Amino acid sequence: MGRGKRGKSRTQRKHFQQNRENVWTSSKRSKSDPSSENPIPICNPYATQNLAFDHYYKEQGIVSSEEWDAFVQVLRTPLPAAFRINSTSRFSADIRSQLENDFVHSLQAEVAEGEDTEAIIPLPWYPENLAWHSNFSRKQLRKNQTLGRFHEFLKLENEIGNITRQEVVSMAPPLFLDVHSNHFVLDMCAAPGSKTFQLLEILHKLTKAGSLPDGMVIANDLDIQRCNLLIHQTKRMCTANLIVTNHEAQHFPGCLLNRNYDKMEPDQQDQLLFDRVLCDVPCSGDGTLRKAPDLWRKWNTGTGNGLHNLQVLIAMRGVSLLKVGGKMIYSTCSMNPIENEAVVAEVLRRGGGSIELVDVSSELPQLIRRPGLKRWKVCDKGKWFFCCKDVPKLRRNVVFPSMFPNGGNYKDDSDCNISIGDDIIIDDVYGNSEDDVQAVENPVMHEFTEEVSDFPLERCMRLVPHDQNTGAFFIAVLQKVSPLPVAATQVKPRKEVDKHDDTANQGNEDAQELQVNPLESTPEEISEANINDNRPKTDLKVSSVTCEEVNLKEAQDPCNVENMTKNTPGKRKLQIQGKWRGIDPVVFFKDEVVINSIKVFYGIDEQFPFNGHLVTRNSDTSHVKRIYYISKSVKDALELNFSVGQQLKITSVGLKIFERQTSCEGRSAPCAFRITSEGLPLILPHISKQILSASAIDFKHLLQYRTVKFADFVDAEFGEKAANLMPGCCVVVLGEGSRAATGPLQVDDSTIAIGCWKGRASLTIMVGALECQELLERLLMCLDTVTEKDSSMHDNKVDEAHESNGKNEDVEITGC
Repeated sequence: MGRGKRGKSRTQRKHFQQNRENVWTSSKRSKSDPSSENPIPICNPYATQNLAFDHYYKEQGIVSSEEWDAFVQVLRTPLPAAFRINSTSRFSADIRSQLENDFVHSLQAEVAEGEDTEAIIPLPWYPENLAWHSNFSRKQLRKNQTLGRFHEFLKLENEIGNITRQEVVSMAPPLFLDVHSNHFVLDMCAAPGSKTFQLLEILHKLTKAGSLPDGMVIANDLDIQRCNLLIHQTKRMCTANLIVTNHEAQHFPGCLLNRNYDKMEPDQQDQLLFDRVLCDVPCSGDGTLRKAPDLWRKWNTGTGNGLHNLQVLIAMRGVSLLKVGGKMIYSTCSMNPIENEAVVAEVLRRGGGSIELVDVSSELPQLIRRPGLKRWKVCDKGKWFFCCKDVPKLRRNVVFPSMFPNGGNYKDDSDCNISIGDDIIIDDVYGNSEDDVQAVENPVMHEFTEEVSDFPLERCMRLVPHDQNTGAFFIAVLQKVSPLPVAATQVKPRKEVDKHDDTANQGNEDAQELQVNPLESTPEEISEANINDNRPKTDLKVSSVTCEEVNLKEAQDPCNVENMTKNTPGKRKLQIQGKWRGIDPVVFFKDEVVINSIKVFYGIDEQFPFNGHLVTRNSDTSHVKRIYYISKSVKDALELNFSVGQQLKITSVGLKIFERQTSCEGRSAPCAFRITSEGLPLILPHISKQILSASAIDFKHLLQYRTVKFADFVDAEFGEKAANLMPGCCVVVLGEGSRAATGPLQVDDSTIAIGCWKGRASLTIMVGALECQELLERLLMCLDTVTEKDSSMHDNKVDEAHESNGKNEDVEITGC
């Protein structure tokens, strides 16, 4: 990032933090209104009521009048916590068993007496009991001491990657996408990354153990800070099948990919199209009111109207990048039909029969959903319109024909004067109108008949809070049955003022500053007048709201984000070899000397493909610190990206598999590159050297003390083998019983192994503290009483040796 952008970036982070704060816990008193003659402090600035909201959704008929009270009552309560178990984790069965046999019973005592509810339950519609719903809010989990053990369990397992804390309704879209292991998947607006993680889970789960999926996921987000959060979230998956990019979704690059199909010439190029697209667009986010109650006071019709055009552009870009036969999910965490059914109808309209709305009512039958609406109205500054012909001329730059059930156009330039009795309302009808808070009803609209969409919009799904004690969500499944009409595929190239300018800090400005699309019959720019004119200027920014969990602290912590852009003034190193300023270049690593030394040192067999699968983020390949591994599909995409002039702005790619050990002892080792924790599961089946099997007792001691002398291992034979290893990185595998395994090591998907550093007189583990804690807890749960008895006989010996050793004589090795 350039220096001129730093202030802007800080402002965006502050704005993002304020929007995503869990204000249920806020106890601050709001400032009194200085414009009032008698300022009265408001003790509860986040009152869960908004007359405009009530009036708007009653008129739209989101729920029936009989259930309105139940609907808003649930909306005004905090959202219960929910989480998903990572199905590809080696401990997934253990975690599920712990929930079913431990926490289900131990937490039940905390349910209020007389309530006919369970503390935690598996979601009945999510496969294999891998998703769980809690009846405790996030605040209760943090504040209630008796829930402390469960809260610590959630925090630890989430950080390790064994579970993902995610809102219930946001878990549904990836399941309806029907992803296969060979699919190319695009997640257009991916941050903070819970759905991306879910997509990667599906890819890997459907793949044979020990191999990589043939498909991949490209996860994109406009905001660089949210990209960093996305990287942190997906890093826990340890995947070589992911590319993270930083683009405006509506202008995602249309690349070409060399793929030799049977019916193609050998050198014929095909566009990089996707089998599946997840289009979870920026929205007003009123489906997240239970998690972010500050949205109650901010809510107005202008926000949803103002985002409609952007949502259409993103959705159309999504279907244009979709293969014929491919599927796209369009989703929002909004209840507003202008952001939901109206967008879907416009996509179908522009598709001209090439896009179909899929009926998925038979899928996930236990998930309670409402059919999409076929009729709705448009409200602009308190005035209701049933069709585009009703819109006054001066409001046509903010109220578009695509917002209405049957679309239309503004080709007729004559004034649309609306008659109310003997009065005439002319084009400046809103000059003195009140804002949305008063929700003024336009009586003339009762003279008109509501439009009914010709499309089968009842196939869309709307999830509402009081059906299953969740947030609200909208989902539509679209399928591309034939190529789009020529007119729908012609997109005006975006003009770049300066190709070297850093576009990563544009935040959510795409919600206001949209590029003109020649396909549109109406203006594309969203005026600030489309948002409540009487709102404070600081509220004019339309933020993209998601219903996924966000941890801003992690997003801003450079220790937690591998590819965080450095902002130190005067010390910023420009990557002049890369196209994108401030983004490290992606370079294929082809140093045969280094590669061969790694292969020989670890005895890596020839079945593990190296050529073309290693990349680095340093253009100076002679000073590479980290080496990343990429799958075949990602390799193809990167080669394409180079051939088309690096159109993809890549912020993260591949799986970190090797890292240079920079300590003095590391530099003197035969191989300076160690295997990383995240890369170890991938390469473990192919290692024949520098690998040992340890007994459960010695494995536990390594996790407990982190450094153990060779002579202090319980199994003397293991200590001797460790002493005979070459200096440098080695791998220790957990064996069975009280002694290490003998003979050739057999590893599979359930094998537990850790990376260590073999020093002059001891082994030091290279595992992070949290992973160490997790492995140790899992190991202790698996150890039988006999092993524990044998272990206790040697604990004192190891304790004394560890204490007397003082500071380890080996050079300190930093964990992964």
